[in-house]
Amino acid sequence: MRTSWVNRAWVEPTLWVATPVLYVLLLAWLSLHGHLDAAVLLVVMAILGLAGVAVWRWRLGHRRWAALLALGAVVVAATSGWYAYALNAKIAEIPRADDGILSTNEDLRPDSKPTKAVNILLMGADNAERLVDKPTVAELLADGTWDPGTYNSDTMMVVHIPANRKAAYVVSVPRDSYVPIYDGEGVEHGKDKINAAFRDYGPFGALRTVEQLSGVRIQHMAVIDYAGFNQLTRAIGGVEVYIPDTFTDTQQKVTWEQGWQHLEGERALQYVRTRHGLEGGDFQRIDRQQNFLRAVLRKTLSDGTIGNPVKLSEVLSAVKDHLTVDDSWSTGALRSLAFGMRGVDASKVRFMTLPLGEYRTDPVAGAINIIDEEAARLLWKAVLDDRVGRYLKAHPDDELPDEKQVD
Repeated sequence: MRTSWVNRAWVEPTLWVATPVLYVLLLAWLSLHGHLDAAVLLVVMAILGLAGVAVWRWRLGHRRWAALLALGAVVVAATSGWYAYALNAKIAEIPRADDGILSTNEDLRPDSKPTKAVNILLMGADNAERLVDKPTVAELLADGTWDPGTYNSDTMMVVHIPANRKAAYVVSVPRDSYVPIYDGEGVEHGKDKINAAFRDYGPFGALRTVEQLSGVRIQHMAVIDYAGFNQLTRAIGGVEVYIPDTFTDTQQKVTWEQGWQHLEGERALQYVRTRHGLEGGDFQRIDRQQNFLRAVLRKTLSDGTIGNPVKLSEVLSAVKDHLTVDDSWSTGALRSLAFGMRGVDASKVRFMTLPLGEYRTDPVAGAINIIDEEAARLLWKAVLDDRVGRYLKAHPDDELPDEKQVD
């Protein structure tokens, strides 16, 4: 009588070797392709499976195998727990800025609606004197005051995350928008370009100004400085963007050749700062900022950074010291928001810019943008009502063009 193949001596050792190898490969594939729920479930199943088989082997009298399997369960559980703890610790190390100033004149802020949607003001802190060592934004705000002129901000984006967490919408506010400026306590200081709010009154002045402009309650703010931007691009290995036509930025003395360009570090900063040599000036610079952010999101969300434990840890380590958030944004809330958006890939992050009415010249502020108030009102209402997706269906031209059409 022939021996069944399952009883052959080589089968069991092969299964013991092949199973963990296949498990690791499957876990890696799920993580790198954004299936984090499935990856977490697989880890839990592995721990329970190893523990269960260890008990079974113990009852059969196979003490050595039982001990090895139990050890495997402990190692998997300990490794997973350590990694989760390490990531949580890195998030906890992100500097916080005391947002107590927002409680002053609280009644002047837009009402907080009973919704799970979240609005975040994302800003870039631009240090024009990069060779001069300056304190970080968090360090500047440590004593509750702001040193006017230390930093400018050429980037202000309202990031709207809907209640269903199935997408994200980014509305850029052009830096030359001529609007009433408010300080962190909600006191108005006349009209100027909107970046004056950040320059003169810091991130909470910018937050109050954007709230008054939009009528939308901003729950949180985040600021990244030049060094953080530089290190982020290097940590992810840079990104690829397309230049439709060759042109020269006379201000930065950089020529951009037509075709795909690899952007990383200083080169990436030059790309997002470019506006000279472009017909649309500040608005085309915003398109470039959004296009670059889209490429970064594609790299981090779709190409494995989030699912790669080593890469994700490197990215967090690179930016955490150069990022500042409000201290109401707890580690748990940040973690919960990130986990809630685990199914959002780069294609579901959509970009638009506050509509322009006309260009003007002010005797004090210089060249300014006058916002199209009626068009802006419709856009902000869509944000307020958590219906930005519906707004874009009705106004498709407001969305950032395809990556090959961004000058």
